[in-house]
Amino acid sequence: MAKIMFRVFFFKSLFFFWYRFLLRQLKNLIGFPKTISNSFASTTQFKYQKFPSLLPRSDLNDHTLIFDVENALLKSSSLFPYFMLVAFEAGGLLRAILLVLLYPFVCLAGEEMGLKLMVMACFFGIKAESFRVGRSVLPKFFLEDVGSEIFDVLNRGGKKVGVSNLPRVMVESFLREYLEIDFVVGRELKMFYGYYVGLMDDRKNMHVLEQVQEGKGCSDVIGITTFNKIRDNEFFSHCKEVYMVSEADKRSWQKLARERYPKALIFHDGRLAMRPTPMESIAMLMWLPYGIILAVIRISLALSLPFNISTPLLIMSGIRLTTSIPISSQRNKENGKPNGHLYVCNHRTLLDPLYISFTLKKNLIAVTYSLSRMSEILAPIRTVRLTRNRDKDAKMMQQLLGQGDLVVCPEGTTCREPYLLRFSPLFSEMCDEIEPVAIESHVSMFHGTTAGGLKCLDPVFFLMNPSPVYTVQLLNQVSRSRSHTTNLDYDGEGSRFDVANQVQAQIGNALGFECTKLTRKDKYLILAGNEGIVSNRRSGKS
Repeated sequence: MAKIMFRVFFFKSLFFFWYRFLLRQLKNLIGFPKTISNSFASTTQFKYQKFPSLLPRSDLNDHTLIFDVENALLKSSSLFPYFMLVAFEAGGLLRAILLVLLYPFVCLAGEEMGLKLMVMACFFGIKAESFRVGRSVLPKFFLEDVGSEIFDVLNRGGKKVGVSNLPRVMVESFLREYLEIDFVVGRELKMFYGYYVGLMDDRKNMHVLEQVQEGKGCSDVIGITTFNKIRDNEFFSHCKEVYMVSEADKRSWQKLARERYPKALIFHDGRLAMRPTPMESIAMLMWLPYGIILAVIRISLALSLPFNISTPLLIMSGIRLTTSIPISSQRNKENGKPNGHLYVCNHRTLLDPLYISFTLKKNLIAVTYSLSRMSEILAPIRTVRLTRNRDKDAKMMQQLLGQGDLVVCPEGTTCREPYLLRFSPLFSEMCDEIEPVAIESHVSMFHGTTAGGLKCLDPVFFLMNPSPVYTVQLLNQVSRSRSHTTNLDYDGEGSRFDVANQVQAQIGNALGFECTKLTRKDKYLILAGNEGIVSNRRSGKS
């Protein structure tokens, strides 16, 4: 009898709980338009019209634009992919699995409570000082989701204020550094002894409005947001006009083209190469065990078998290798030219020298500036570390050229985007004939490079992709004595830079990449906050 009474009481309490919850949500939904209209009635000239009506206006430069980042700037309204990136890149695999398991509850809890659940799952216990995902990982994915139409409007405005319901550390770098937004308003994360506790401060920085109104011009404020998701009324209530963006408008927008970015995205970090939507994240987590096994099999084949046997088996495992060898290189090979070829390539992953060996079907000696001990042990070809001492490295490379063919990546570090970093000119002093090699790689799930993670796992992550693609193009030889140089002799200071620039330009033209003057130091300062030099306490080297 007691059990029956307990069950009746339990189900009755559960029924009344959900009844009150749903009734409250229904009342809020019915009263929402009235609340919105009342909040704007006194101070705002409320304009409910299609957002493109802003585009023909010629006076936008005289106005301050306040826009909702998630609901008016980005095409997608889902915030899950950005939190998944934080969970996976900053918290690790277990935190990513936890976020995926919480996602059904995030959908049921409502927008605000769902956001708080994701913040708690992703940020709890993360050290604030070491959190760099907002600067090194998220900007790429945010930029790829920006609507071209809203960007055109913002680009013509005066002062620009981005209002976000996300933690400020997630969006500030993207808005300030890449979209050149003047002011960013986000939610602050609470900390305890330098660690995030997974809670957000609900208060917004109202001092931003005072800063916006300072100075000449831009006194009239225009707001851009969505009708059914208006938040931050304290900001939009100060707008002279408010324009609404509908979901249909956002779906019709075009994505902002890469060449239109205010600041070029050259460097970014993180392991995930895909946009981790809920379905993509589940697929990635399901693939991980099979990917690890597949990577081990591929590594075993490359280490234990000769090139002529391992190459077809690796291709059967899903690896795609496309090669292009000019006639001149084939003739040199057929003529039996002695050892001592110097192959100079751009740097995409640690596997670059290995794929050049597969293409040429012969062993090469690879020289590199930095290589983990594990990668050095597992490398099927000989690898030699450079010391970063110019005289010592030049002498070492001359000796290695006398022992066989040599491959060098003068960029000094990998670059994922279609850009070439500055080529170190040291290779141009080694021999008269230089063999440029253009390399490109494509992955669908995991990047095989990292600036802030473990270097020894780079090849493993690359080989975990279902079907990674490598393209190797051997280009026409560059002769140092015949290259276009300055008035100096080709042994002079000017010519070695000219040869390096010529090789860089030739590889860039073959790949369609843009040549830059950025260096390895620039990359690590942006992504990792250091110069990319790891000291070795045992040897005293760096």
